[in-house]
Amino acid sequence: MLTVASFNVNSLRVRMPHLTGWLKSAAPDVVLLQEIKCLDEELPRMEIESLGYQVSAVGMKARHGVALLSRAKHTVELRALPGDDTDEQARYLEAVIHVPAPHDRPVRVATIYLPNGNPIDDAEKFPYKLRWMDRLIRHARELLKREEIVVLGGDFNVCPTDEDVFDVHAMANDALCQVETRQRWREFVNLGYVDALRALHPSGRHYTFWDYQAMRWPRNEGLRIDHLMLSPQAADLLEAVGIDKEPRKLERPSDHTPVWVRLAA
Repeated sequence: MLTVASFNVNSLRVRMPHLTGWLKSAAPDVVLLQEIKCLDEELPRMEIESLGYQVSAVGMKARHGVALLSRAKHTVELRALPGDDTDEQARYLEAVIHVPAPHDRPVRVATIYLPNGNPIDDAEKFPYKLRWMDRLIRHARELLKREEIVVLGGDFNVCPTDEDVFDVHAMANDALCQVETRQRWREFVNLGYVDALRALHPSGRHYTFWDYQAMRWPRNEGLRIDHLMLSPQAADLLEAVGIDKEPRKLERPSDHTPVWVRLAA
């Protein structure tokens, strides 16, 4: 079995005690982190490696940034999303996990921090989000041609349907729920990727993010914006999926909480 989890930590250095505690208790095999908000050289690498993980990251000072942790050896293949050499924002990292015997099957993973896009009337932010999604769709299509076990996971900043939003009216002008955003999400899914959570829980409100403001967490007024998307080869191996709310209950938590899948890899 192989457990792959995604966690937007919203500042790795601030949330290190939360992350290390969660790694010890949950013990995922592969972890996709977003919003690490530090340069590569500032990464608390030794603390993570002491828990048995290989660490790779694409960092950025005080903003964005993604990282990949794995118990098995991994090889980084991409440190940026293809399609725009001028894009310097640290939002994508792709690697191949070398799953050891008896399975001995490579698993391709990517940690993704898709642009938020707000406010939607900003001349740069929302168009950048849509262009980034277009690039992701093109790359995701190419990955399917490999016929590999692929997990694309992270903070996609997309609420796929109204059921993924605590209040549709409150989010009506938010980039996460716009028609253009959801159209691109459907195009992504229609390539053949499977939303792991909806594969096993096709209905119901299952949130991964609760804003710090307005008592959103105690009222369970959240959003589902963290996703694990599976290639058909990965979906065939899907055994379980879940949202771990324990880290969100801690003092000074991230506004996100981990989502995970277990594959019979």
